[in-house]
Amino acid sequence: MSDTAVNFSPTEQMLMVQGMARDFAEKEIRPSVMHFDESQEFPRSLFAKMAGLGFLGAYFPEEYGGAGLTVADFSVIVEEIARVDPSVALGLCAHNGLCISHINSFASEELKRKYLPDLCSGRRIGGWGLTEAFSGSDAGGMRTTAVKEGDQWVLNGTKNFITHGITGETFVILAVTDRTKNKSISAFIVEKGTPGFSAGKKENKLGMRCSETATLILEDVRIPAGNLIGNEGEGFKQALQVLDGGRIGIAALAVGLAQGALEASIAYAKVRQQFGRPIAENQGIQFKLADMAMEIEAARLLTRKAAFLRMKGADVNLASAQAKLFASEAATRAANEAVQIHGGYGFTKDYPVEKFYRDVKLLTIGEGTSEIQKLVIARNILL
Repeated sequence: MSDTAVNFSPTEQMLMVQGMARDFAEKEIRPSVMHFDESQEFPRSLFAKMAGLGFLGAYFPEEYGGAGLTVADFSVIVEEIARVDPSVALGLCAHNGLCISHINSFASEELKRKYLPDLCSGRRIGGWGLTEAFSGSDAGGMRTTAVKEGDQWVLNGTKNFITHGITGETFVILAVTDRTKNKSISAFIVEKGTPGFSAGKKENKLGMRCSETATLILEDVRIPAGNLIGNEGEGFKQALQVLDGGRIGIAALAVGLAQGALEASIAYAKVRQQFGRPIAENQGIQFKLADMAMEIEAARLLTRKAAFLRMKGADVNLASAQAKLFASEAATRAANEAVQIHGGYGFTKDYPVEKFYRDVKLLTIGEGTSEIQKLVIARNILL
């Protein structure tokens, strides 16, 4: 499909959703940003309110309890939430773009009807278990196993850096089902409370602190055979497609974070005076703001392109990698410049740019590092 066939202009629905998300972020999230950051507490009350707005099942069918919005609509929701608190937006991305997306895209109709209504309504929080201590970008090094025993699967292993690892109640877990075949990985739905399934260490992180990250432990976890998602051995291929979509959410998150950093910098530059005038009148500051604004707009357009292509059912492997790579790196530069513009105050918790600076680094690592995105892009253009 030609990219030129896609109109990237925001739809009336996107603008309406964007306004709703911005209003929610300003009124409900902004007052408690530092509370949740410093307590590292999962903001369940905020997630309950976002569920009431349809954000926890944003772009999934209404027949399963979803809001029936589009991927592009979801991208503006994430952008607006991240503009105020990126860590809350990260939870939205993991819940929608990884857990629910995997089930909605590949699970049987029976599994969809069993699990999606509770996830889309926010009655249950979702998580996605791919990464391990020795298996990050190299999924082929996965050690978690699933062995078929009668009408059950028995899972053993450990997953690392899992968003919602403690709070989550419904997880998609990737495990090796046949060691004799390269990348014979399968996906399973595992529920909190299943014997042998527990949360381990909660990570004490630099940023994204209210987005809970923890280890998952599986010790002889027995689940029904029917909890296999799709066919045996298809999990790796499924995961790659899920990540293609998930990267659009991370790109949108990066755009929102960068936008928040830019807006804070503009406001500060207009009131901060040095040598008898606002620093916004200094060309050095103006150049920084101009670069930030230009890169944010470019990142937003790349993200919107990937979202609209996905809506049309196109292959977004290249587009999502480009959006995620550029947006996350642009956001890193924006957060760095925002602190520089604020000077010493940017290094204090009295101003929001300090938190943007801490939060942003994860975006160049999670859901595929910047280096992995470059590999994906190179493979596409060398075909």
